[in-house]
Amino acid sequence: MCLYRVLVLSVFLSITQAVDRSNFKTCDQSAFCSRQRAMKPGQSSYTALLETLELSDSHLTVQLLNNNNKVLLLLELYRLQGNMTRVKINELKPIKPRYEVPDVLITDPPTELMSVLAQDEHRVVLSLGGEDWRLILSAQPFRLDIMEGPQVLLSLNSRGLLTLELHVWPLFWFSTKPLSFQVSEGEEEEAEEEVDQPGMWEETFKTHADTKPNGPSSISLDFSLPGVEHVYGIPEHADGLKLKNTDGGDPYRLYNLDVFQYELFNPMALYGAVPVLLSHNTHRTMGLFWLNAAETWVDVSSGQVGVCVTGSHTGSSEVPQTDVRWISESGIIDVFIMLGPRPNDVFTQYSSLTGTQAFPPLSSLAYHQCRWNYNDQEDVSAVDQGFDEHDIPYDFIWLDIEHTDGKRYFTWDNNKFPQPKDMLQGLLDKRRKMVTIVDPHIKVDSSYKIHTEIRSRGYYIKNKDGGDYEGWCWPGNAGYPDFTNPEMRKWWASMFAYDQYEGSMENLYTWNDMNEPSVFNGPEVTMHKDALHGPWEHRDIHNLYGFYVQMATAEGQIQRSGGLERPFVLTRAFFAGSQRYGAVWTGDNAAEWGHLKMSIPMCLSLGLVGISFCGADVGGFFKTPSAELLVRWYQAGAYQPFFRAHAHLDTPRREPWLFGPDNTALIREAVRQRYTLLPYWYLQFYHAQRTGQPVMRPLWVEYPEDIATFSIDNEFLIALQPGEDDALPQATSPPVCSSDERSSGVTAYLPGNGEVWYDVHTFQRHDGAQNLSIPVTMSSIPVFQRGGSIICRKNRVRRSSSCMENDPYTLYVALDSQGNAEGEIYIDDGHTFKHKTDKQFIHRRLSFTANSLSSSDLSPDSQFPTASWVEQVNILGAQKPDAVTLTATDGGESSVEFEFDPDTAVLTLRKPGVNAGVNWTLHLR
Repeated sequence: MCLYRVLVLSVFLSITQAVDRSNFKTCDQSAFCSRQRAMKPGQSSYTALLETLELSDSHLTVQLLNNNNKVLLLLELYRLQGNMTRVKINELKPIKPRYEVPDVLITDPPTELMSVLAQDEHRVVLSLGGEDWRLILSAQPFRLDIMEGPQVLLSLNSRGLLTLELHVWPLFWFSTKPLSFQVSEGEEEEAEEEVDQPGMWEETFKTHADTKPNGPSSISLDFSLPGVEHVYGIPEHADGLKLKNTDGGDPYRLYNLDVFQYELFNPMALYGAVPVLLSHNTHRTMGLFWLNAAETWVDVSSGQVGVCVTGSHTGSSEVPQTDVRWISESGIIDVFIMLGPRPNDVFTQYSSLTGTQAFPPLSSLAYHQCRWNYNDQEDVSAVDQGFDEHDIPYDFIWLDIEHTDGKRYFTWDNNKFPQPKDMLQGLLDKRRKMVTIVDPHIKVDSSYKIHTEIRSRGYYIKNKDGGDYEGWCWPGNAGYPDFTNPEMRKWWASMFAYDQYEGSMENLYTWNDMNEPSVFNGPEVTMHKDALHGPWEHRDIHNLYGFYVQMATAEGQIQRSGGLERPFVLTRAFFAGSQRYGAVWTGDNAAEWGHLKMSIPMCLSLGLVGISFCGADVGGFFKTPSAELLVRWYQAGAYQPFFRAHAHLDTPRREPWLFGPDNTALIREAVRQRYTLLPYWYLQFYHAQRTGQPVMRPLWVEYPEDIATFSIDNEFLIALQPGEDDALPQATSPPVCSSDERSSGVTAYLPGNGEVWYDVHTFQRHDGAQNLSIPVTMSSIPVFQRGGSIICRKNRVRRSSSCMENDPYTLYVALDSQGNAEGEIYIDDGHTFKHKTDKQFIHRRLSFTANSLSSSDLSPDSQFPTASWVEQVNILGAQKPDAVTLTATDGGESSVEFEFDPDTAVLTLRKPGVNAGVNWTLHLR
């Protein structure tokens, strides 16, 4: 059940390097990263003191001894429901508490009983459920192995790189020693040398000093994955889907930063950070979730190693193995090991921890028109009218920072936008909407209500000396609200009320930009790490800041409607759990072919870690696209979850009709294809918010045993059809992503031995498990529907998605090799929470088997009235029947007009005329 979207770029064109790398640290320039990376594997200093082991109903604890400094740590092990294991390591008796990330987990994960299977002075063997699942805790050196039968699935600290630097350690050295241990004079000297390493108490990057009054606090832990060669995830990076070996180069960095025109194929940090990594081979998919919000570096090393020695299980054969090491500047070690075993199991496990993708308003899945900036109300009106004149649908028009009164958010420029409600009402009359930008840097101005309120309430982040932290951003001198404070978030949410945000209406939504946070005159264009959020330093919470900004904004939109309306909030910065609050985009890309191609693996990586609502600026934010590149980007963007064109202030205008009538027609067709498929996109997001499965997914997710798919990141599947057993992907496609491909064509890998795929434009049938050469023209958008699927479209495209609300459906039934197909249809009001609160929705199964197509109710206890009906049914791969009849709800039977095309084997049933929300069956006689 699958539209297969294969986005292919065969030739990488040269990329202009615009990012100034010198503004951003490498690992060598980061004191804690360079210290940690200097450690040599195989020299673990930790011993598990098995005599301290305690096992309760919920978890196991045991103390770990650092043999160098005699400091004790506390290890906590949890067996979680859903085939997961949680590992926490903290100081046993910390002088200063370490930060533990709040608010990301949706609940305290439920636990299951662990039991001891065997124990001696060297190790403890614990049951993880079932006869074959075991966790082995080895004492000297400390190590954990998770096993299934004789197979080691994952080892923790097998390379001995566990480290937990101690807060304020030199000052309290003697008071923190366990009384049961004595430290020799030599050991004490060695300890003093360790704490005197550069950067432990203060470090400088360029002109910025980072004071560390609490001393060093970094943590590190390594994981080994035997049998694994492919690992994915840990976005955001402008790099391929499969993570590369970092030996000899920088680790992947997770530290939310405002990176100007980022570089491709680089592990440097970007705007968001999700510390989740997936491993995959033909037998198993697993995941690691490193719950830490501080600056983090991730080393990946793949190669061939000998079989691990664990207890009595030994071996000498060589097997592939990937080693992953996490290094964070502060906090505790808190890691969730998700054991799969299938890709969809890992998605379910992770979403049970951090939640699923928010169910967006249907209109937000349509087309968005944006630039920095539309000049005034007249400009907005002209652009709006231009879409109507050129018969191109759109749903949202966006206003960037110039719409405000001097970059004061929640305001309007009275000269350029004197009547914002009139402007919004004009859009509402056409059932269209607007998004305005609301950034989290607040202009320091005593006449600005937002600033004076935040200051008077004490809600600003503080500098190290206790005053309000101030930095330079778009308004000039700005303060930064402390969104880690629940009271600040509550106040911020209240500012979106219609009587607070003057000029706002129900069709106005929000864009949170610059929320890494961006500080133009700060270190690495962000906030000083010694700034204070209550008792915590900014270094502890940095990657959470954008998460909290979007959380508060989404809550504000919900509250302004009395809890009725679903929000739409776009964020640039994000963290694990951000999927609960809206959409993200890939940031300030460039009008280059390489950036078009890179949008695919970047969004695929985000989907793997729960964030499905992803897209890239169509046309590229920086620079000026050629007409060909712009057209190709629209064709690609039309098949990505978030579909928005955006452009920099200094670029020429690029509304779709400004590149000549031929290109206008091509862009129009791409946008219209998006609108016809909105019912399908909406269904996929309905399932994403219920199950946590990604909407846009790599081929290997649905074909986990097909090695040919493991490294493909220029093709993707659009969603799946949940079922009792294996799900069927719905759609896959390749738009053209290189100018050279216009003449040479593209090659798409169609997966699935014994499966069939149909070109959605020509209905030509192709066998699976082949590399298909596809000739292309400028109008080509190669998209394939998987045999065995049914996809619902609305082919009457109007000026906005809301105008299509009651329009009829056309069903595309793509038969598999056995002549069967299945699909679903989902309908609700498209914008409220009534589908959840009042069960107001329609969810039906469509099934073609034994020459009959039927619609049956998947949710009998829900109800929703719809005027939409089934206008046409196209059956691909069909044979000509003698007659077609319709059996309706009342049992009456009527004939249905049809025609059959023998050249394409497409059977078209015209005007069955049945309501989309009732039971019916079409019989092919």
